[in-house]
Amino acid sequence: MEAGAIHPAEVAGRARPVRRHRLGNSRNLLGLLFMVPAAVLLLLFLTYPLGLGVWLGFTDTKIGRGGEWIGWDNYTYLWGDSVTRLALFNTLFYTAVASVIKFVLGLWLAVLLNERIPFKTFFRTVILLPYIVPTALSAIAFWWIYDSQFSIVSWTLMKLGWIDHYIDFLGDPWNARLSTIAANIWRGVPFVAITLLAGLQTIPPSLYEAAAIDGAGGWKRFRYITLPLLTPIIAVVMTFSVLFTFTDFQLIYVLTRGGPLNATHLMATLSFQRAIPGGALGEGAAIAIAMVPFLLAAILFSYFGLQRRAWQQGASDA
Repeated sequence: MEAGAIHPAEVAGRARPVRRHRLGNSRNLLGLLFMVPAAVLLLLFLTYPLGLGVWLGFTDTKIGRGGEWIGWDNYTYLWGDSVTRLALFNTLFYTAVASVIKFVLGLWLAVLLNERIPFKTFFRTVILLPYIVPTALSAIAFWWIYDSQFSIVSWTLMKLGWIDHYIDFLGDPWNARLSTIAANIWRGVPFVAITLLAGLQTIPPSLYEAAAIDGAGGWKRFRYITLPLLTPIIAVVMTFSVLFTFTDFQLIYVLTRGGPLNATHLMATLSFQRAIPGGALGEGAAIAIAMVPFLLAAILFSYFGLQRRAWQQGASDA
């Protein structure tokens, strides 16, 4: 070998550390490694229960007795069951009305708290209180507010002379529906408001200054700057809001337990009632699995909202 020449083994020895160094700095590999614990938890606590629920939905399993495969019988029965259809209507009505009102109030609060107002930090803190209070505690508080004999709302309205008898908030079907929606709105508005407020903080003030110089008023600045740039955040926030509202269980179960006359039963509460107190695990699982298509629709809504965000940033649709 000529003097000064490098042996091939030495070259390979130098290349290996470089390759390892590149491997250690690989974003994809590090990302996968960090995702492993979360993936294991999802497999244990999400995938397995979901798979078990799907299986139980096709069986006639009862508490204390193994079931047999019965195919679509549970779903066929539930489609013709008047209580299940009523629970589906209640769930859709509850979710639609509560989600729309939470969005409107949350957006209004977010825009208000984004302005220069006195004690802004204090109000931002206070607005979170309804969301951080435990759901069961909130439901008990509303249960006292809606009490047929000691309701503070009915007492106040009577003192003002607006009504002549106490309102039966939880005894009348439609009053109960609207009362539970009001309780859900009270709990959910802070989440929507704070999340949208975070989105408003990302909009450059220079855009509003330029629009003001061009003569755009408050409504035009909101319509052509705030709303378009906030659309991706709105998509994500509304997706979570719909998911949380559609699967609501604690508030309804503590407040009304589905009454009166099943008027406030949601799919989640009816699934629990049929499966645990009623003992029909297969039927309860079928009701729970029937909620999945609606949840997937909410996720797709979020996906298309994120696609709009990519379009706004100049990304191609391909």
